[in-house]
Amino acid sequence: MSDRIIEFTVPAGAKAGRADKIFASEFDDISRARLQRAFDAGQVTFDGVTIDKRFKVNREGVLRAVLEEPTFDASPIAVDLPLDIIYEDESILVVNKAPGMIVHPGSGTGDNTLVHALLHHCGENLSTIGAPNRPGIVHRLDKETSGLIIIAKNDTAHHKLAAEFSERRTYKRYTALVFGQPKVSRGTIQEPIGRHRVVRTRMAVVHSGKPAHTDWKVEERYKQKASRISCVIHTGRTHQIRVHMSEIRFPLLGDTTYGFKPARLVGITVPRVMLHSTELHIQHPDRDELMQFQAPLPADFETLIGALS
Repeated sequence: MSDRIIEFTVPAGAKAGRADKIFASEFDDISRARLQRAFDAGQVTFDGVTIDKRFKVNREGVLRAVLEEPTFDASPIAVDLPLDIIYEDESILVVNKAPGMIVHPGSGTGDNTLVHALLHHCGENLSTIGAPNRPGIVHRLDKETSGLIIIAKNDTAHHKLAAEFSERRTYKRYTALVFGQPKVSRGTIQEPIGRHRVVRTRMAVVHSGKPAHTDWKVEERYKQKASRISCVIHTGRTHQIRVHMSEIRFPLLGDTTYGFKPARLVGITVPRVMLHSTELHIQHPDRDELMQFQAPLPADFETLIGALS
């Protein structure tokens, strides 16, 4: 497997900071240990000059790191991890995913993903599509996003559910906590989303991107310059809600990748990107029945709402 190269162009006027911390904030999918190995191997440069992790970046320039691709078990094993099961039958499983849980194994992940838990719970009753690393996985949620995710327990169910998602026949509603208070109570965003032109691990509104459609509505406004927003997405682009809400200048609390500044909320700790998959409607793959699922807001949402109120 080839090494991965990451680059970040430090803009003029950016706040000075250590190189390792800048990388960590810009590439949240890379572990600190992996970055450390790159520094130790002399594989990190600033404008072409090798630097160590303590190097302080205080001007514009290009940070570049060559990351050795770690090896990982191509066949994840069953691990007894807690699952909050909303619904289960012979064909599908609906889980209320906990924040912080990665959906499937990949480079640098451990044995604590949702797939590891599913292998323990379902045994061989998972679709083989996407195996060995993604058995049963029809769609994804980001690591920090909590809430509803549906699993296919056989290949027929997987094909039918995948078609529903790709043909936009599902209903997906999310709850988000955002910084700021919109002057209007609702809105629609239809801006195309694609890879950021400079930071390739980010997404952005770009004219060459794929169509993306988000409807949003204010559910509640709080004293501490924040709001609870309900978002219905009609497309499933990577980081869609995060990008769209940032585009209209209401970034999700905790989402430093897309514009949230922790210092704006004095005395309040935001534990993660505050996004929760609240409601999901699908047509059951085996019968003519519309299935509607809901997941309550998790404890960290409720705690933060209490602090904002």
